[in-house]
Amino acid sequence: MPADFRIYLQEGAVMPWPEKRGNKWRVRWDTGRVHPDTGKKIYDSKSGFDDETTAYEYGLDRESDVRNDRYISRRDGAVLMKEYAEDWLNGIDVGHLRERACRSMARLYIVPRWGETAVGDIKPSAYRGWKKELLARPNVGADYGREILGLFAMMMDDAVEDELRKASPVSHKRRRGKYTKKVKEKKRHMDIADVHQLALNALTYWGFPGYVFVLTMACTGMRPGELYALRREYAYPNWPAADPDDERREESVERYTGVKPMPAVRVQYQHQWKDSVLTLLPPKYDSHRTLVVPQFLAELLEMLLGSHESEWVFPSINGGPLAKANFSFHYWRAIADGRDPSTPRSEGGGRGGTWRPLPGWPAVKPYAGKRLYLLRHGAKEWLDEDGHSRVAVESRMGHELAGVEGTYSNVTPAMERAIMESLQARWQGFVLTLEPGWEPVSPKPLPVDLPGWMKRQVSVAQELIP
Repeated sequence: MPADFRIYLQEGAVMPWPEKRGNKWRVRWDTGRVHPDTGKKIYDSKSGFDDETTAYEYGLDRESDVRNDRYISRRDGAVLMKEYAEDWLNGIDVGHLRERACRSMARLYIVPRWGETAVGDIKPSAYRGWKKELLARPNVGADYGREILGLFAMMMDDAVEDELRKASPVSHKRRRGKYTKKVKEKKRHMDIADVHQLALNALTYWGFPGYVFVLTMACTGMRPGELYALRREYAYPNWPAADPDDERREESVERYTGVKPMPAVRVQYQHQWKDSVLTLLPPKYDSHRTLVVPQFLAELLEMLLGSHESEWVFPSINGGPLAKANFSFHYWRAIADGRDPSTPRSEGGGRGGTWRPLPGWPAVKPYAGKRLYLLRHGAKEWLDEDGHSRVAVESRMGHELAGVEGTYSNVTPAMERAIMESLQARWQGFVLTLEPGWEPVSPKPLPVDLPGWMKRQVSVAQELIP
């Protein structure tokens, strides 16, 4: 340390100290911090100035930042984004699926662009350029793009609180640039005739569990992962008597199996992959809930559980957990998009043949090329259409109402019974429209008499006609 600078420090001056270094100038300034171990002041510096005046004025600006609590040390701001992102992700406290999604977005999009950049060096203009490029990528949809940008914005906000930046490069001011209308997904009203055709397609491709699966999702609005993880003890007719929770079982038996019973299923788990292991996890948002089902679906569930011994209500084609089957690709696309008859390999099908020959079935137009989740959307649509209370609808979907409405509202047995009866009435109106030739096509004998059961459904519906 130069002698002049030591004298400068001993005198307790609080002004920046420029000094010549070769052909350039360096300036040092007091950061206002004290080393936790030695108790000595911590000084920062910057080199490369062409003259003493420029260096001195730069130091004055930094000491002004220190006095006004705006200062970010060059040492702190030099933390690389890839290091900060890892620390940030390790510190978040969210559900398993959300954490996995955050890590995926950081790994695929944030770290590749910003990983080698110091946190303090990310400029708003560079961020805006990245945002434009990201949203223009063909493999990044508008919704997913906004989710990535939202995650990055949270990291930058926390970087400010961690004193790695003065301000976030993500502007929280009113949106700038041209207005772009949000494109909504095109979908049609969920017609029960289309749902039943999906169920018949599932019956042909998958078997009786597929028929009941489709109707269960349409009538309950359960999320796919919740249906994959539905265990026998939580489905009618076993539930609520088979519920392992003593207190909940006692309350549920009183509510759902009284003089006027209400058949129901219990959403207790969802099936997801965690650390490469298929795991039973709480449902999304911890939305454990009880869902009453219409009488026709209760009968189908009872028939289904009586037809197999699997621990899962909806076993896969080979009898294992459905979540291992990549359902959206291997099941749903075939069910919704239709399929031509397959040729057995033993009959000259060659490499294009299959060991599991199946008859063909038609595509269901409103769902061809569309996602399975539309059945969940349609379940809410039916409830809204039938005029059920908002609290009953949102609770059934696994959502929580915000504010006073959510605090003071409660789902009553009368609300549940109304839902059960409206779904049953919708089904009965549909079966009266069935024409000859609806009977299921199955490559192997069904474990239940589905045509006979449907005839009884039609008879009951006809008896109710005034």
